[in-house]
Amino acid sequence: MKVMSIDSLYLSEPELQFRYGQNMIDPHAGLELLGPFDADLSSHPSSIPYAVIGTPQGILDFRKWAERMQLAAISIADPENANLWPPFPGFESTYNCSFGVDPVWTLSLDPGKIDKETLFNDPDKRAYSVANLYVEGLRTAEKRDESIALAICVVPDVVYERCRSKSKITGGVGSRLAKRERAMRKRGQVHMFDQFDPEQYQYSVDFRRQLKARAMQHSIPTQIIRESTLRLIDIGTPDERGLTYLSDRMWNLSTAIYYKAGGKPWRLASPRPGVCYVGVSFKKTDPSVENRTACCAAQMFLDSGDGVVFMGESGPWYSPKTRQCHLTKDAAAKLLTGVLDTYRQLEGRDLAEVFLHYRSTMDDDEYQGYLSACPTNTKLIGIRVRTERHGLQLFRQGKMPVVRGTLLRIGDSVCYLWASGFKPNIGTYDGWEVPAPLRIDIEHGEADIVEVAKDILGLTKLNYNACKLGDSEPVTIGFSDAVGEILVSNLRVANPKPNFKFYI
Repeated sequence: MKVMSIDSLYLSEPELQFRYGQNMIDPHAGLELLGPFDADLSSHPSSIPYAVIGTPQGILDFRKWAERMQLAAISIADPENANLWPPFPGFESTYNCSFGVDPVWTLSLDPGKIDKETLFNDPDKRAYSVANLYVEGLRTAEKRDESIALAICVVPDVVYERCRSKSKITGGVGSRLAKRERAMRKRGQVHMFDQFDPEQYQYSVDFRRQLKARAMQHSIPTQIIRESTLRLIDIGTPDERGLTYLSDRMWNLSTAIYYKAGGKPWRLASPRPGVCYVGVSFKKTDPSVENRTACCAAQMFLDSGDGVVFMGESGPWYSPKTRQCHLTKDAAAKLLTGVLDTYRQLEGRDLAEVFLHYRSTMDDDEYQGYLSACPTNTKLIGIRVRTERHGLQLFRQGKMPVVRGTLLRIGDSVCYLWASGFKPNIGTYDGWEVPAPLRIDIEHGEADIVEVAKDILGLTKLNYNACKLGDSEPVTIGFSDAVGEILVSNLRVANPKPNFKFYI
């Protein structure tokens, strides 16, 4: 009888590359001391022309924010965790790029109209009506002579409260639709005397995801910001929204703005030529249990940090019995063919290795379909990556949890990786709960499980929507649900953009 080997080891924090080809662990320190990776490249944006769409208060708040972002921001309210909230040096000092106080163009929205539109009992009408106000602004911005790299959409908090998938309205306007009636309208069925816009039922009831999807047709990336996020104070009163300190919000928003405007803040320091990582996600087109129709999406990430999104086919991929989605052999081959063709266009060569990351399992037919799309010299590895929230936990002595980078190897194809936990570089743990590990299973193909875990730990550092030492999930998995929701719940959007910056 073969005895399973179990051992533990520590994976050091992956390094990132910044200006001058220099490497550092922490993106805060790398940007502050060295500057962004692309600072000396021709693609580096020297300035960011942007538009602002919001209420008069929202536009004013962002102007004050832009003024403050020119200066250093130091949060001293929590001296015990100074490393957790590092000072922000100012936008131009950090990115070697100017971000002016005055936008190229602004559109002022009526706050009373926004409030009125968010009071409909029909969630589809609520989200669609408010999104229309911002989409009209993007349509106008696209037609202007000025080049606009980014649209800042400042949203009143009332939209966040009333226009999400689980929002409830008390004392709203209009009738409440039965579940069956909403489903009929989503399928395009209308009655003779109905008075409503049928298009509103073709989009997500989540305002943010709907706006992200509908903005793509105007070719302008968006940064959606709640008005309350722009508060220029470190600590709110107890009854207000809990926010991180000002310097942290400055770091996060500035990094996202720089990336969406075409910049490259950093990349992985140890690139593996000819390797890409593909996250595959599924989303049911109808939430009912009996419905088997689902759509798939894939997100390809290169070691350079570039992300490309692909829309797969809709089909009967969902199984009510297993509660998982699986592609047919042909559908899998078609999806990966698009990924490989895009890589050839970007890099001018075939891939040496492709790592497919799934939350669920990958069956043999799917893997054979993917494999049939690969050239003979391309190695394909299928990996299941999921957070083990209710399973194995690891503790250590003292007040701090397990160290980020701890790896528990179970045999040659299974391991547990703690991507969250105590971070020695900042001397603390930046989470709230007991860290849950990632369970990593090599289901198809052959690879060194430790090298696979190292790659996945590196991919936790490619989230340009924030400035963090590392996330709890790799970017291939962490954004898969959001990308799938944007694509699948907004099927009326023609020709969705392939660039990852349009989805985050």
